[in-house]
Amino acid sequence: MRQYNFDQVIDRKGTDCIKVDLLEERFGTKDLTTLWVADMDFRTPDFIVNAIRKRCDHEIFGYTYASPDYYNSIIDWLQYKHNWSVKKEWLSYIPGIVKGIGFVLQCFTNPGDKVIIQPPVYHPFRLVPQQMKREVVNNPLKIVDGKYTMDFEHLESIIDDKCKILILCSPHNPAGIVWDKETLIKLAAICKRNNILVISDEIHAEIVYPQFRHYPFATVSPEAASCSITFMAPSKTFNIAGIVTSYAIVPDDKLRSEFYRFLEAGELADGTIFAYTATKAAYTYGAEWLQQMRSYVIENVRTVDNYLKAYIPKIKAYPPQASFLVWLDCRELNLSQAELVYLFKDKAGLALNDGKMFGSGGEGFMRMNVGCSRLIIEQALEALRKAVTKK
Repeated sequence: MRQYNFDQVIDRKGTDCIKVDLLEERFGTKDLTTLWVADMDFRTPDFIVNAIRKRCDHEIFGYTYASPDYYNSIIDWLQYKHNWSVKKEWLSYIPGIVKGIGFVLQCFTNPGDKVIIQPPVYHPFRLVPQQMKREVVNNPLKIVDGKYTMDFEHLESIIDDKCKILILCSPHNPAGIVWDKETLIKLAAICKRNNILVISDEIHAEIVYPQFRHYPFATVSPEAASCSITFMAPSKTFNIAGIVTSYAIVPDDKLRSEFYRFLEAGELADGTIFAYTATKAAYTYGAEWLQQMRSYVIENVRTVDNYLKAYIPKIKAYPPQASFLVWLDCRELNLSQAELVYLFKDKAGLALNDGKMFGSGGEGFMRMNVGCSRLIIEQALEALRKAVTKK
C-alpha cells in the first residue's frame, strides 16, 4: 500500500491560485498564512495527474463526450460510498455547483420568487439568488446544547406561495455538520408538502469522518427523491477544483426532463476532456488516497482543537463531522467582527474566512482551512496565540 505525503509544503505562488495570488487584492497584503479558500494545499494524487498526462500525450484535444466509462465511474463510486444505486439517465455534467444553482433558479423560478437558505451557510447560496433578483429568505440554524440543528418550526412559519426553492448544504459548510437521516426526512416532508424544490449541495460528502454517515438527500425518502436535485463533485475530495468536475443527480422524471432540457438547450451539460478524465481516475483509483487524506485532516482538526483548549481557551473549534474546514467560535473574546478580523489578519498574519460572510449567525466566528501541512497549522496556531496574548 502506497503511503502519501501530506506533510509536504508546496509553494503555490505564481500559479494564478486564488488562495495565494489574490491575497493582496482580497486582504490588502501578501504576507499572510493562507487558511481561507476551500481547496487543499495537498498535491493532487498521482493517479489523476498521470491520467491527465496520458491524455495530453495524445496531443489532440478536440470535441469530446461523456463516455460510458465516465458514467460508470460515478455510478460505482456512489454505490461504494453511499450505497446509492443511481441510474445513468439521472446523471448530467454541470460546469460547477454554484453555476448549477444558478441554472436551477433560471429553470424553475422567476424574479421575485423566494429562495430559502439556512445560515450561517456558504455565501453563494445567498449571493446567487440575490444577483438573479430572487428574494432570499433566511431559516437560520439554531444551536441547541452546543450543536447546530435545523429550526423546522421557524421554517414552516416563513413558507408562503412564493417560496420555490430551498438550498441545502449537506454536509454543512462552514460548520461541518453531517445531517442525520431523521432531519433530512423531516425537511423533505415539509418541502414536498409545500411544493418546494430542494437543491442539495453535497460537494463535501466524501470527506465525512468515520464515526458519521452521510445520507444523500434524495435517498432518505420517496418525498426527498421526488423534490430534489443533488449536486456532487470529486473536486473538494481530490483537490481538483480548477478542473470543474461537478455533476447533477435527478431521480424524479419530471424534474429531470425539465432541468436537463434546460441544460441541453445551451450545451451547459457538456464537460471538458480533463473533467471527464479526472473524474474517471478519481473515482476508479481514489479510495485509498481519500482514506489517508481524511485521516491526516482529522489529525489536523485534533491539533487545532487541542491547542485552542490548552492555550487559547476563549476560541473554540466547533467539532466538524466532515471536510477540512473548521468553524472557530471566537465569541468569548468579546470583540466586534471588525476587531476579530483585525486580530487574525493584522496581528496574527493569518488569512481566514470572516464568519460574517456566511450570513446570520456568522458573527463572532472565523472559518479555518486545515487542508494543509500540519507544520503550517502549528505555526498559525502559535501566531494566533501570540496575537491573542498581546490583545
